[in-house]
Amino acid sequence: MGLIEEAKRYIVGGVNSPVRAFKSVGGEPPFIERGEGQYIFDTEGKRYLDFIQSWGPLIFGHRDPDIEKAIIEAVQKGVSFGAPTRVEIELAKEVLELFPHLDLIRFVNSGTEATMSAIRLGRAFSKKDDILKFEGCYHGHSDSLLVQAGSGAATFGTPSSPGIPADFTKHTYLAKYNDIASVKKAFEEGDIGVVIIEPIAGNMGLVPADATFLQELRLLCNKYGAVLIFDEVMSGFRASLRGSYDIYKIEADIVTFGKVIGGGMPVGALAGRKEIMELLSPEGPVYQAGTLSGNPVAMSAGLATIKKLKKNPEIYKTLEERARRLVEGMNLIAKEYNLPFSYNFVGSMFGFFFTPQTPKNFDDVNNADIQLYAQFHNKMLKEGFYFAPSAYETGFIATPFTEKNIQETIETFQKIAPELKPTKNFSTSKGEEKKEKSPEETSKTPATSGE
Repeated sequence: MGLIEEAKRYIVGGVNSPVRAFKSVGGEPPFIERGEGQYIFDTEGKRYLDFIQSWGPLIFGHRDPDIEKAIIEAVQKGVSFGAPTRVEIELAKEVLELFPHLDLIRFVNSGTEATMSAIRLGRAFSKKDDILKFEGCYHGHSDSLLVQAGSGAATFGTPSSPGIPADFTKHTYLAKYNDIASVKKAFEEGDIGVVIIEPIAGNMGLVPADATFLQELRLLCNKYGAVLIFDEVMSGFRASLRGSYDIYKIEADIVTFGKVIGGGMPVGALAGRKEIMELLSPEGPVYQAGTLSGNPVAMSAGLATIKKLKKNPEIYKTLEERARRLVEGMNLIAKEYNLPFSYNFVGSMFGFFFTPQTPKNFDDVNNADIQLYAQFHNKMLKEGFYFAPSAYETGFIATPFTEKNIQETIETFQKIAPELKPTKNFSTSKGEEKKEKSPEETSKTPATSGE
């Protein structure tokens, strides 16, 4: 019996997060035994070049000596106290020092918890119930947000999840990413008090927002008195040292963080303007609590990571150059074999799509050849290259990656490219396949569960 079959006897689907099941790419997931630098090793000893890096947090790769040391020293003092510790203050200082528009922070245990709490806080401040999110942006699995979501939900073709009452989502409006007209329409139709967006979307592949779009979004929030939340759980300290702020210079009212600020440990955070954040208990009436929030092991790992990043900001240029080399090299090979291909990269994040037009929104991503990605994934995995087991995810470069690693990846793509067979026809005058939209791809506002 394989490990996945054994796991299914005790764990739902054999996994504790759906995308790990490999449902959208086929085959059985390797069970990982250990990691080292840019590599992971499965239980049979096979080595993979890891382009997932625990879905983003391991910017210094697996088992970075400085971060590992910080974790071990913290564990030796105790794994959790449920009481304040000095390291919480130190990490808070390091994070807030980088963002002039953010005054206070609250640490939580996950990205889902951070975004859920940020929305509750934003509603309290704006005194409005309606929220606006964007098709393809994933902000965790809390009820009001799991509507037309990207990432794991999109992988299974169920953008809205059963089990969510319509009453929970009737206040959730949907807009199209990078389409300001759809945002204006939502503001006209609803009483929007909160807007949440990934300024660099990483849950429908990598789709950065247009600068003009974000600028206009900020102005609309100002006009209507809505709290603007930037979900940077993935892009924070990954796209750049200051996430989207270094790229767009746009000040969100609340920013959610995660992944990198935990150095591989479970962490989330929300930070914002003083007058908003002080509505949180115990200062204000908005309740939020967590026994393991700010636990010393996660705080120590995050502190070591952020300090190391601040001391070595030049790494972002190196990581972006390697991300660029990877996707540009793959693009040349795709053209050679007439494979539809487009790509994005921002800092240490990259994404590619088997479609000739670079996606600007979730509809564009859904138009890509998902089955072709599955072929790519399976063949690269057999060769020892571990890409995300879903076409709706982002890839990550870590500091241990070398030029040789990138070159080997490109050469392996060259090797498997002749075996890849496109399953969609994009040969129209505009380079896009003609097709009817499915009900799931045709959104309405306000959204109700099950659409």
